[in-house]
Amino acid sequence: MPNRYIIKQAIPKTRRKVSRMNTEKVPGTNKKNKVFLYALSTCAWCRMTKQYLKDHNIEYEYVDVDKCTDEDLKKIKDDILNRGGSLSYPIIIINDKTLINGFRKDLIKEHLEV
Repeated sequence: MPNRYIIKQAIPKTRRKVSRMNTEKVPGTNKKNKVFLYALSTCAWCRMTKQYLKDHNIEYEYVDVDKCTDEDLKKIKDDILNRGGSLSYPIIIINDKTLINGFRKDLIKEHLEV
């Protein structure tokens, strides 16, 4: 089975950021990193990722991609693909530099130092 998990780093800061109008912010005491999550509302792996972040008191923002408008969905897809990710969820972006495709506790733990 091919490894569908991707980790990308050193994303140039010149990339255009997606306007995240329909985001939800989840408060947490751990604010060391800027964490953003692209998820699907019906995805079990996405729910586990949200719960993992919450259990570790990590503050993060997320958007359920399947609830976005077509216009926002195109921007989100472009953002993910421009960062070198694939359109498999969940997708975690840490400090606008690191992208993790999939629910990978080991990678999340490593990059968020939890």
